[in-house]
Amino acid sequence: MDELLHGEDNRSLLSGPSLATPTTSGITTPQRPPPDLHRDLHLEAPPNMDDSLHGGDSRSLMSGPTLATPTSSGVTTPQQPQPPQPDLHLQLHLGALHAMEIKAAVDPAALITTECIAVTSAMRKHARWAHSSVSAILGGGVSGTRGSNGGLSVPDSPGPRRRDWSQDLFSSRQTSTDAGTTRWGLRGKKGKSMQDNPLISAFAQLRSDLSYCTDIRSFDVPALLHPFLQVIRSSSTSAPITSLALTAITKFFAYNIISRESPRLALGMRLLSSAITHCRFEASDTAADEIVLLRILRLMEMMISGPAGDTLGDESVCEMMETGLSMCCQGRLSELLRRSAEMAMIAMCQVIFERLKHLETEEDTDSQTQTVQSPVKMEPSTGTLTPDAPTETGPSSDPNEEKKISLEATNDKEPTTQSIDQDENLIKPYSLPSIRELFRVVVELANPHDRQHSDNMRVMALRIADVALETAGSAIIDHASLSHLASDRLCCYLFQLVRSENMAVLQASLRVAGTLLETCRRALKLQQELFLSYLIACLHPKVDIPQEPGIDPALYQGIPSIPKLVRAPSQSTSGRSTPVPVKDRTKLGMEGGSRKPDAREAMVESIGALVRIPTFMVELFLNYDCEVDRGNLCEDIVGLLSRYAFPDAATWSTTNVPPLCLDALLRYVESIADRLDHQAPNENREILRKQRVLKKIIVRGALKFNENPKAGILYLASEGIIDNADDPRSVARFLKGTTRISKRVLGEYISKKSHEEILGAFLDQFDFVGKRVDEALRDLLETFRLPGESALIERIISSFVEKYCGDSPPDNVAGEDAVYVLSYAIIMLNTDLHNPNIKSQNRMSYEAFCKNLRGVNGGKDFAPEYLRGIYDSIKEHEIILPDEHDNKQAFDYAWKELLMKADSTPELTTSNDNTFDADMFAATWKPIIATLSYVFMSATDDAVFSRVVTGFDQCARIAAKYDLHDVLDHIIFVLGIMTTLASDDTPNTSLNTEVQVGEQRVMVSELAVKFGRDFKAQLATVVLFRVAIGNEAAIRQGWKTLTRVWLNLFVNSLMPAHFSSNDNGLDIPRIPLQSPSQVIDRGQKPNETGLLSAFTSYLSSYAADDPPEPSDEELESALCTVDCINACFSSELFADLMKLSVEALYPLVHQLLAQLPAKNSPVVIAVKPDIPSSSAVNGQRRVTRGVVYEPTTVFVLELATLLALQNDHTVVTLGPAVADALQSVVRDAINIHPITVSRAIYYLLALLKASQEHAYLRVPVVLHALSSLDPSVLDKCASLMLKGISKCIAAPGPLRNEMVNSPDFWAILKTLHSDIESESVFNIMEALTADDFSAVTADNYEAAVSLLNDFASAGSVGSILEQKQDMLARRGKSPKQPLSQDNEAVKRGVTALRLIYELSGRVQALIQQSHLESHEAWSAYWSPIFRALTTQCTNPCREIRYQAMSYLQRSLLSPQLSSTDHKEWIAIFGEVLFPLILRLLKPEVYQSDQLGMSQSRVQAATLLCKVFLHYLVVLSEWEGMLDLWLKILDLMDRLMNSGQGDNLEEAVPESLKNIILVMADGGYLVPPEQDPEHQKLWTETWSRLDRFLPGLYEEIYPDENKPAVATAAAASPPDPPPPSEAAIAPNTT
Repeated sequence: MDELLHGEDNRSLLSGPSLATPTTSGITTPQRPPPDLHRDLHLEAPPNMDDSLHGGDSRSLMSGPTLATPTSSGVTTPQQPQPPQPDLHLQLHLGALHAMEIKAAVDPAALITTECIAVTSAMRKHARWAHSSVSAILGGGVSGTRGSNGGLSVPDSPGPRRRDWSQDLFSSRQTSTDAGTTRWGLRGKKGKSMQDNPLISAFAQLRSDLSYCTDIRSFDVPALLHPFLQVIRSSSTSAPITSLALTAITKFFAYNIISRESPRLALGMRLLSSAITHCRFEASDTAADEIVLLRILRLMEMMISGPAGDTLGDESVCEMMETGLSMCCQGRLSELLRRSAEMAMIAMCQVIFERLKHLETEEDTDSQTQTVQSPVKMEPSTGTLTPDAPTETGPSSDPNEEKKISLEATNDKEPTTQSIDQDENLIKPYSLPSIRELFRVVVELANPHDRQHSDNMRVMALRIADVALETAGSAIIDHASLSHLASDRLCCYLFQLVRSENMAVLQASLRVAGTLLETCRRALKLQQELFLSYLIACLHPKVDIPQEPGIDPALYQGIPSIPKLVRAPSQSTSGRSTPVPVKDRTKLGMEGGSRKPDAREAMVESIGALVRIPTFMVELFLNYDCEVDRGNLCEDIVGLLSRYAFPDAATWSTTNVPPLCLDALLRYVESIADRLDHQAPNENREILRKQRVLKKIIVRGALKFNENPKAGILYLASEGIIDNADDPRSVARFLKGTTRISKRVLGEYISKKSHEEILGAFLDQFDFVGKRVDEALRDLLETFRLPGESALIERIISSFVEKYCGDSPPDNVAGEDAVYVLSYAIIMLNTDLHNPNIKSQNRMSYEAFCKNLRGVNGGKDFAPEYLRGIYDSIKEHEIILPDEHDNKQAFDYAWKELLMKADSTPELTTSNDNTFDADMFAATWKPIIATLSYVFMSATDDAVFSRVVTGFDQCARIAAKYDLHDVLDHIIFVLGIMTTLASDDTPNTSLNTEVQVGEQRVMVSELAVKFGRDFKAQLATVVLFRVAIGNEAAIRQGWKTLTRVWLNLFVNSLMPAHFSSNDNGLDIPRIPLQSPSQVIDRGQKPNETGLLSAFTSYLSSYAADDPPEPSDEELESALCTVDCINACFSSELFADLMKLSVEALYPLVHQLLAQLPAKNSPVVIAVKPDIPSSSAVNGQRRVTRGVVYEPTTVFVLELATLLALQNDHTVVTLGPAVADALQSVVRDAINIHPITVSRAIYYLLALLKASQEHAYLRVPVVLHALSSLDPSVLDKCASLMLKGISKCIAAPGPLRNEMVNSPDFWAILKTLHSDIESESVFNIMEALTADDFSAVTADNYEAAVSLLNDFASAGSVGSILEQKQDMLARRGKSPKQPLSQDNEAVKRGVTALRLIYELSGRVQALIQQSHLESHEAWSAYWSPIFRALTTQCTNPCREIRYQAMSYLQRSLLSPQLSSTDHKEWIAIFGEVLFPLILRLLKPEVYQSDQLGMSQSRVQAATLLCKVFLHYLVVLSEWEGMLDLWLKILDLMDRLMNSGQGDNLEEAVPESLKNIILVMADGGYLVPPEQDPEHQKLWTETWSRLDRFLPGLYEEIYPDENKPAVATAAAASPPDPPPPSEAAIAPNTT
């Protein structure tokens, strides 16, 4: 039978031809003995019960021909079973007859006639009708009366006359049941005619009527059914005859002979239902008898499911359902028949409850009254035999006793003629009364406390109830009476049946409970909490998660150890017998451990099915987790599923449980992810969040109260839950209103003497008006547990008595003393009557109770009826002290309390949007992520990996959408652990080897090889970056993991090229990486293989102390690593980083800077030279020297700088932290590698440029830090430092002005101008002096001129080339060396001179801006230029010297130089020209360029004369002109006597001649006779000239005689030698 009921071959018992086929004689003869018949029945097995109820493959009981067809001999031959057709059950069951009309190929009237003949022939072969007339066979000649109604004359019309066949039927029924026992029930005597037998004559009459029928559809239905119904109801017929009658009627419906349009169809259906539910026949053998019952089931199913089903009335439906249920429950019937009846009931219930959807909603009145006063009543027979008792289905053991089978055993409501004899228009289609009654009976069959019901019956009832709920759905709760049944009795029975150890009962009850909650949970808020809380309490294990090798425990942190049931504290009982969720059990593992693995699996499946409902978890969170008085069901279920999804859960459940739970969890996550794009209102979110906060406070306060009531009260008062901790009313209001505190602690707290006011306020919360003492006492004692001390109990009772008598003085009680004694007596009575340790015969009787209270009512006795009421109430309903019992009474009390609360509890709030998804996921994500992490690390199946990866991705999307930063951070954290790349320990790179294969370069490192061998790590890496990319804005602490991954990849040369490219906005080369220890070029070596080559390679590397070459396997692993990393890293990642807001970038920069090593404790990676160089090829090791280089530090600083420079907001917000880090590197530069320092300086200058408007980074501080660097460090950092400075001063602005005015700026340039970075420094100078020289100010003027002068001086290297060219020229060879003008230093020197000269144009403006005294201003601005030019006039390089002389002349002759005040500019002679000539006269200067220096002397002499003549007019007004002129003459004298040669001897006289002529023409140098005032000038001039140019006067004035003064001067003794430099030096005073 198990194979039959649960196998794959699901065939209909009642579809198609019957198993027993009538022979030609009309008698139905079984073709095989009962065992074979059962085998044939097996071929027509009923559909799989489990499948039909749980969504499996099932077919309609009425769908087409069966798989077994009868042969010509009547033997059923099995056909090849067809493949299953899923999802056709409901369609075929409800719509087969509607969708497909089957028509008979023969004439309908002929078919009816044939059926009549078959039945009558079979009857005549029976001994009882053996001597009947042949009129039934001949079909005519019926005359006289039939019964009491007279005959039926042949009408003239073609069709039959309409008659009241109900009178005929029930008159026959009356004869059959009353007189028929004596007249027709016994065998007829031999020779006596039985032609008047109404059973046979009715068929003759029908045939006669059919002869006048032209259209069978117009034939009266009661008339057509009348003879067959008489046979069915007659107890004189045998099972085969009854079976033939049932078969005939079945054909009439199947072939549409009786259709929707048939006359008086409703009445015919009513008569038919009454007949088949009151069917009687003689028992023969078991198989034939059960075939009759099968055909009845088939016919009932066809009637209800067919097109005429809605014409049935409530009474008819109830009778048919009662009949079907009776067959299901009769243990004496075979298993096959009972299962067939069950399937028929399921099919009929589907149709009946489908009708419920189309009925008008029932008014919300008293549901219980409606149920009791229902117009129909069903009482199915459940039999008297137990399921285990053997059943006797064979013939009676007494051969003389005739056994009869009748369905009237359960349908004892005999229909009357008056109830049937109605017009069919008065028969209303069945509706709510019959549906309600059917539902009630099915529910009551599941009563776990009814001993008449076996477990099999309960399972059957639960299956039918499940189908009813599946079909009707929420229509159940739309009708008040049905809703009451579902919410009260059905839930009550289900929640107790789930405790059953019988797996069939458990599975069926879980299935029905799941369906009930799925369809009707809107009205079952508290019931749902009860059911789910019990399952959670049963299932949640107290088993630690085993630590698996290779799985970090940090991955699965967050799995709850116990559910968050926030009820009263635990008791010693296990709670299995009373599934009340009012206990926060500490040993839930024991509770779950008592259930078998299969039971656990069934419970898990039930929870998983509910979780897969898209909105179920949202509704749990909304209605329970967010409500103060409800449990955290959503969190508990997620925690439970998470724990059971761990592989070790299979050890205490089954192997199916972990994948089931994992699937449920992933479906839950998927449902949230699917709603991400929904637009939902958010008006209720804040309210619910406040409720959750309030709930957490109350829960925490309740826990504190249970541990220390005083501390709990103070805490709740501090949080505002209790208005005033010193106000007894506020405290009592909270204690009475909450259900979360321990009832035991509450009883002890309020009973203390110090809390009398609180006790009084607590009692004030009750209303005892109109209540009996025991009722009032029951209300009080059910709110807390009485303490154990008598004094405390007395205090509570005394306060109760005072309150009770104060509210309403009782009429039957004398006073407070009487109430006091009576209260104690009630408590003692309650204990005595319900203490399980007291034997029943020793329990207190009513008389004893009265005796104990004799005379205590004010000296009198209490009224007997008063005490009787109290006694009976206590006896029937125990006063359940909280946490006192754990039995049926406790459950009944809890259930009653639940129903009372349910009346005032609003319906379940539904939600199908994402309004609350964010808060729900925030409360449940921890166990989900922990489960995904553990499963990922322990899984081996690709399908599992795929689902887990999808789960991670969906969790990340949810977290990013709802800004759940901690969720996304934790996902990244666990993925980082699984990648093995996020280690805080820097990987060893000392043995990194670069392998070159063709054009591809692969760095084989320890990390690359290890990672390439770990598939899970690679997959986790892919998932990590898949999660990160696109969700960057939501990451906070997760950046720590990502930065560790980046750094570890970076130092191992595994970062993709686009990641570290120099196209990053900083205009700086890539960060130099660790050079490999060796480079292996596989392309240079032949492809050697074999042991010898490998051994040779190993020995050679060992001898050279080199690391061994990587093997092919290691190279392949490294290549896998490279491919994986390249696939993970996307340019989108860093492109997205640059677009993030400041708020999103701040944690990234913070985590980046946190990766910097501490000061003075650098992390050693490898020793590296100052500038990384390429390694030797093929095993030649590179010797590394120098300080420690940390590429990770540079990486961190560069990325942080880039992020800080994104925009103004990032500069303001992120800049200070980055600047501090960079300045720390600069300050500690002596201990850091120069590459790191130089790049840090560059980043700092870039940040300085961007933050010029902000005060956190100041120019003087930065420049001073740079100028204070050690010279060796400064030189090594010069390149990037100067590049950074150039960018800072590139554009005019405050930054450039502040920098160029800083002395440290010029100190840096001056320090670096002479090394290899001189060009960079000079470029900076050119940029500063470009255009209008606005960058040169009074503050930096002298420093700028000095630096330019240094560049000009550096051009002296050009003299070497010039001298070489002179030597070659003297030898007559053309110079092969480049000219000095082509030398870069010379070019810079020439340019520097030009810039110095051009600066003279700024002098006048600077003087005006300086507000200095005239002499100070001239000295500050003109003197530096002249000093620089004068210095360069003696430069060994001719090009520089000539240019300097030219610029000096132009400067000295500049109109800006002269002024009306002689005191400043006259210094050009003493400070510029005179020192210049004196320096030119020095031998060492002359020796620096003998060929060119003489020309420079000539130029200097000429320049002196030109300048003197240029300013002669102005000088003439100066009193010191004579001295100046005499000094000039003395210098000319020295030049003439310097021994230079012809150049000076020619140039000096010519220059002096020009001066004298000009002076003479101007009247300054004339004989005394012409101007006595200039006598001294005349005399001194010619006196000096005559010393070194004696013939000059005659040469100038050839026609004039030499004056006396001149002659005297000529005749005077020789002059002393020319004055020294000191004598010629200007008078500074």
